[in-house]
Amino acid sequence: MKRKILLFTTATTMVLSSTVNAQDNEPQPQPTQNQSPESICLTDENFRAFDFWLGDWSVTTNGSNRIQGTNSITSIERGCALLEKWTSATGGTGMSTNHYDPTTGKWRQVWLSAGAYSIDIEGGLLNGSMALKGTIAYYGTGKRFPFRGTWVPLLDGTVRQHFEQFNPEKDEWATWFDGIYTRTNGAQE
Repeated sequence: MKRKILLFTTATTMVLSSTVNAQDNEPQPQPTQNQSPESICLTDENFRAFDFWLGDWSVTTNGSNRIQGTNSITSIERGCALLEKWTSATGGTGMSTNHYDPTTGKWRQVWLSAGAYSIDIEGGLLNGSMALKGTIAYYGTGKRFPFRGTWVPLLDGTVRQHFEQFNPEKDEWATWFDGIYTRTNGAQE
């Protein structure tokens, strides 16, 4: 009996040892150009393309001064992404993550709004403005539509955010939201 236990223990140790050694010998992914992932986000200028949107904002309807809500955009993950936290004037909330993907060369935004809908859009800088396109999905109906958004930094320090949704029945794009962002914290972060 002692010999069976000894053989079992020895065999188990050998299997575990082989597994650990195999894992140690597997090639590990290497950061691009011998840089750590954190330094890539800090040194690649593409990660800074959306920094004009950083800050705390009061948002009004474009063309009027009607308050729509407040928005806070912060840098997260050591400069690799932006986190958006929205609160509407009526108390609704939503949030998005925004990040540059160096493997695709595109920015991507994924937005969630308290179970009502989600937006998944991607793109990049176009003539100094961030331009993203993709889809919006409405949870209640299960319907999806083409969707696009632009963020235009204006000379007075505000940012215009314009969202459009495609209407397949009319075969045209229609404004979904058109807002002006005015900083409440004074300066860009």
